[in-house]
Amino acid sequence: MTKERSELKSIGYEIFIGILSILSIVNIMLLYVVQEKSLDTVLTVMNAVFSVIFLTDFIYRIVTAPSPGAYFFKHFGWADLLASMPFEQFKILRIFRLIRVYRLLRDVGIRTIGRALSKDRAGSSLYILLLMGIFVLEFGSLSMLRVEQGAPGANITTASDALWYTIVTISTVGYGDQYPVTDAGRAIGSGIIVIGVGIFGTFTGYLANFFLSPTKKGPAPAVEPADTSATVEGLRLRLEKSEAKLTEIRKLLVDPTQ
Repeated sequence: MTKERSELKSIGYEIFIGILSILSIVNIMLLYVVQEKSLDTVLTVMNAVFSVIFLTDFIYRIVTAPSPGAYFFKHFGWADLLASMPFEQFKILRIFRLIRVYRLLRDVGIRTIGRALSKDRAGSSLYILLLMGIFVLEFGSLSMLRVEQGAPGANITTASDALWYTIVTISTVGYGDQYPVTDAGRAIGSGIIVIGVGIFGTFTGYLANFFLSPTKKGPAPAVEPADTSATVEGLRLRLEKSEAKLTEIRKLLVDPTQ
């Protein structure tokens, strides 16, 4: 990639943002399909979370871009900014993020992508971890609310209850103030628990790898070659001194009285 397009980040990061863009666009369509207020609330909360993520992504790109003006006007930075705003009419502009990811993947090729993700296994694991957390938070909350809110004796009856239950279950805290009462809800809750343990186990391993892995040493500094003429002259002087001493020793051996 040329310097002009170096507002593009690592392959793993671009794929992560691309998947979130797809999910956010799906959420927009679901808001028109789902006609239940409590489920709409979950989708609205998740869209607010996506807006914060995309606004952070825009700030990150424009701060690190070599030419903020070129990124903003030429490479759809304005679309990234508008798409991160909490207004329904601008969220469709998130399609420009998908275009960016598509062009990146097309330019580098599938093999290069595979090698890059394999080389940066720790970073790839972190992005997968974040995606899993977001998917479980949204679809776990939607599923739990769907099966629980109409059950007799249920205490997960609102969007707030479902989101709270999913968050404390993913984090493996489990306060117990919200819990499923149906068999389907318990099955969903079991899945959330297992995924939550895997998420935090992976995150712990990532932190251990980040802090305990040895730092990469830079290449050894090149040793400048010595001046050849000075080296030869020094050797010549040492040789002359050695020959003079040998001459004195021979004289002493021939005539010890001297």
